[in-house]
Formats: sequence, structure tokens, C-alpha cells
Amino acid sequence: MSAPPLAVRRGTRSRRAFTWAGIVVVLIVAGTIGALLASSLQWSGRERLDPESAGPDGARALARILTQHGVDVHVVRDREDAHETLATAPATLVLPDSAYLSDETFLGLADAAAGVVVLEPRSRGVRLLFDGRVEGYGDDAPVPPDCALPAARRAGPIAVGAAFGADAAGCYPVGDEYGLVWAERPAGRAVAVDGTVLFTNDRLAADGNAALAVNLLGERGRVVWFVPTITDSDGADAATLGELTPAWVSPAIVLLICAAAGTILWRGRRFGPLVRERLPVTVRGSETTRGRAHLYAETRDAAHAAAVLRRGATGRLGRMLGLPATADATAVADAVAARLGRAGGDVHGILHLDRPRTDRDLVILARRLNDLETALTSALRPGKETR
Repeated sequence: MSAPPLAVRRGTRSRRAFTWAGIVVVLIVAGTIGALLASSLQWSGRERLDPESAGPDGARALARILTQHGVDVHVVRDREDAHETLATAPATLVLPDSAYLSDETFLGLADAAAGVVVLEPRSRGVRLLFDGRVEGYGDDAPVPPDCALPAARRAGPIAVGAAFGADAAGCYPVGDEYGLVWAERPAGRAVAVDGTVLFTNDRLAADGNAALAVNLLGERGRVVWFVPTITDSDGADAATLGELTPAWVSPAIVLLICAAAGTILWRGRRFGPLVRERLPVTVRGSETTRGRAHLYAETRDAAHAAAVLRRGATGRLGRMLGLPATADATAVADAVAARLGRAGGDVHGILHLDRPRTDRDLVILARRLNDLETALTSALRPGKETR
């Protein structure tokens, strides 16, 4: 066989060169677009209740509402800046109970403010400010304030998050605990309320959450919103990991990355031959169930997982009542409510109306579905319960 013409070889080389040039251009363009998107979506990497985060767990909406009401909001990310800002004029300090802050630093900031509101209270902060601790968690139903605190009385009922037991005045009673505790301290009033379920961007519009937040934080017309970082910890001045490692470690890491990239380009130029597989493939039901469960857990799609749970529960309830397979959730809910003598709105909420948003809501829905099946089984076949 004769060798290919020179023009053909040159054409092949040119096509390969253009192919690699195209790959490089695509990588550069993709990297540029990714950098632009990352810079425009900085909120995705911020902490929960960050006043500059527009994500579901952020608090940008609350910060803007305060500004619209004439409240001067100062966002500080360093404890020294927080002390300096508090020293200029009386202000309400938004103070998270962060693990970055020691007990002394936490109390020092609280004492430097004319008033302090702890939006992410943990047992440490409640103990230091109110001689109490976090005792439990509230229900989904809104609770009236039932206290003398003007900010809470004007806001009205809310669905509280964490409940506190403390030697202090409380609002929004949940059993023997309170969803909000407050006390007058020498420096000013201190308040603790679980803002992670009340004042985030996705929950602020519910019940009286926005009114409570504005009343608590905007009382003095000036807010210092402190967002601590790891540099605020007492050990921030210690030697860093980079200072403790030898000087050759960083160049060695860069060399390994380059070697890995070269290996990928060398050995990953093309896919190998296709592998034929006889179909259908038998997969165990337990493996499929666990696989789907892992996917639901990774995606954190509570609404989709709730729809799957409801679909299965609705089918089982319909079969227990002898309803046709075409019966929808509304018909099944009406039949279950009539058989159990329960309010139709309650059963409809369980089977298709209530919308869970968090993993906690999903767990509560699963329990309510199981309780509904147990109650129907007991009504139809006394002495037997669903497993």
C-alpha cells in the first residue's frame, strides 16, 4: 500500500490542530462564563441569615425592609469593626451565637450594644444571656405572643422555631417553654428568637414574621448586623496550615495537578469500544429503593419526596376502602374523612394540600400519613395495624 499523499497528511494534521484549538477555546469560554456566574451569585456561598445573601436561607429581604423603614443597617464582618461601629451611636446588635466566638467575645459584644437580638440562638447564648437553654421545637401552627413585649404584641401570632426554657420573660408559649425570651440587661434589652425559621428570605412573608423582625431590630433606628468569620475566633492569630508546611509542598501540589492534567489528555483522548450487555438486566427491588432514597436525600427535594409518599399512601387507602384505581387524592380524602369521622380539611391537607419545604416538614408528613393508615386499618379491621 502506498503512503498517503502529503496534502492528505497535512489536512489531517490541520484538522487535529483545529480540534484541539476548539477544545481550548471552549474551555476558556466555559471558565470565563463560570467565573462571571460565580461573581454574580456570591450569595450561594454565604452563611445562613447573611444580610447580603439572596438565597432561601439568606436575610437580604429583611435588611432591605429595614432600610425602607428608615433604619440604618450596618453589616460588619469583623469583631473589631463591630465594636467600633457600636461605639459611634446607640444601635441594636444582631448577634449570631457562632462557634467562632468565645464566651468572653460573645458577652463583650452584647454589652457594647444598646440592645441585642440573637437570631441563631444555641444553648450557649441562651445560658449566657438568660440563664437558660434550648428545650425543644415549636409546632407548625402559629402561636399568639401572650406577653407584654410591645414588639411581639404588635406582630401577632407566629409559628415559632426553637423553644427556650430560661429564667427570663418569654413570648409565644409552647408548653412550658417560649419561642422568644427577653430580659433587661445593664447595657440594654436582650432578645433571643429562632430567626432561621422566621426571618429568612423564604419565610419572612409568613404570619407575623416580618412585623416581628422589623419591630425587634428597628426599635432604635440603627442596626449593626454582625456576621462572624473564622478570623474572629480567639485562635485566629495562631499559625496557619500554610505556615506550618514546608516550602516545597505548594510547588509539589502544582506539579501533581499538571501531571494529572497531562495524563488525562494523554490517556483520555477517546472513548474505548462499546460494551454490549444483554437486556433486560434484573435489579433487586431493595437496591432500587435505596438508590432512589439516596437521590432524594442528595437533591433535598422535599416536595417530590412528599409526592411519592402521598401517592403510595393514597393508593393503599383507596384499596382499603374498595375505591377504583382511578380515584384521585380528593376522592380518597373524602372517603377516608367520612369513614373516620374526621374533618375533611385535615385529611385533604395530609393527602394533597400541605406543601412541605424542609426535611423536618417531610418527616412530620410521613408520620401523619402513617397515622392515617393506622387509624383507617383500625376502623376497618379492629385489632390490626399497619406496620
